[in-house]
Amino acid sequence: MLLSYINSALKKAHYEQLENGRFYGEISELRGVWAEGTSVEECRNELAEVVEEWVFLKLRDNDQLPVLDAINLNSSRFANAS
Repeated sequence: MLLSYINSALKKAHYEQLENGRFYGEISELRGVWAEGTSVEECRNELAEVVEEWVFLKLRDNDQLPVLDAINLNSSRFANAS
């Protein structure tokens, strides 16, 4: 379920090339989630790691996660873990 959530989030990512030639990616639905890399692929891989860490922090803090493509981690067994 977590992998599906991450993949759904990555589908919503927006990438752009910066003036320095690096790539920047963000997912506006996930506040504060962004990454940078030397290529789009590196940026996407970094962004996937950031999404995973962001989800774990949100669950740890009992914060609500946005539902992405009908994937609701708030009602899953992960949300009830301590």
